Amino acid sequence: MAGHSHSHDNIDWDEHLQRLRAADEFNAPEIEELVDKLLNPGDRTVIEIGAGAGGTAAAFAAALSGADAELTIVDTAEQLLAAAGERAAEAAGETGADIAVHTVRADAADDALAGEITKAGATSRADLVYAAFVVHHLPDQLAGLRRLADLVRPGGRLAIVEFGLQTKVLPADIGIGEPGLEARLIAAREESFQQMRSDMEGCVRLPMGWNRALAEAGLADARSWSYLVDRPAPLDEAGHTAVLRRLELFRRHADERVSAEDLATLDALLDPSNEHYAGTREDLYYLSANTVHVATKPR
Repeated sequence: MAGHSHSHDNIDWDEHLQRLRAADEFNAPEIEELVDKLLNPGDRTVIEIGAGAGGTAAAFAAALSGADAELTIVDTAEQLLAAAGERAAEAAGETGADIAVHTVRADAADDALAGEITKAGATSRADLVYAAFVVHHLPDQLAGLRRLADLVRPGGRLAIVEFGLQTKVLPADIGIGEPGLEARLIAAREESFQQMRSDMEGCVRLPMGWNRALAEAGLADARSWSYLVDRPAPLDEAGHTAVLRRLELFRRHADERVSAEDLATLDALLDPSNEHYAGTREDLYYLSANTVHVATKPR
């Protein structure tokens, strides 16, 4: 097995493959709806930056059609890229779509991005360039947007997805510890995120909203909308698994950022032997809002 590679935020994304697969399955209805909304009639070429586990790539592969249709998936994480390519090819085969699927190991923070895509035999100018939860991991986000904009053909679109509202999964009072645990965990997670960005080599601030940043990148007619991932209580098994993923994320960033009491409460929620274990509680839910920002390359 090839060695793993770390991204600019020092995360080994290959290690997260199974977690990302579970998230793809959980979010599949929203992903399919988003892909349908983003694709315009006549679109033949899509470049996805950031492979994840391939859920969105599979949705694009199933939605594209035509002998000249082409999907290119770009990532730095070798195993994620391979998994996404396989899922996209399987989805195209299941629908009978006659499309070309390319996988390109390249970095959106590298000026050689377009050249690496061309070198792989794929088109480096697409009708739609899509990047979900990618740009905030780049040291210079505006420079990254400009590279992505360079991949868009005149008249095409760049679509990025970034966090809208923080995901909520817990009641205000869970019956142990002090009420308001989730708000404190969210604050700790936000602090950790800001620390992650400041620790990046070559980090540059982006002191503007995404609509202005897209305009600065040379794109026009920026528009935004948000979509919900809404799973009310009581949750099924997939919902409980998603809640546990969320709480485990909090736990990775909680040390030294929340009180010992809050840590103990969080550990109780993650302990299958505890009566308050989040994997079996019937009062948990999953509510998240992600925001899509789309802008057009002038002709």
